[in-house]
Amino acid sequence: MGLDRDLIDAVRELDEPELRRLFILARARLERVGVDLGQEPNVRLRQRAVKCGKAGCTSCPHGPYWYAYWSERGRRRTKYIGRLLDED
Repeated sequence: MGLDRDLIDAVRELDEPELRRLFILARARLERVGVDLGQEPNVRLRQRAVKCGKAGCTSCPHGPYWYAYWSERGRRRTKYIGRLLDED
């Protein structure tokens, strides 16, 4: 299940104190449902250009888009972050 666009836009508009409060609330909720936060992965963010794969595309690669990278159980994981981190 993905995040609602309105929620993502609302997070983008938060200032630093509001983001810190959101972070504290999210950590508390994760702890309440039993997530072990002592083993948090080391997440790295970077931008990446992506090829769409369409045969007639003349503007590949597209982007750059933000992605998160981390290791989990010995495997490398990647997650598309989107425009949440893009500069306005």
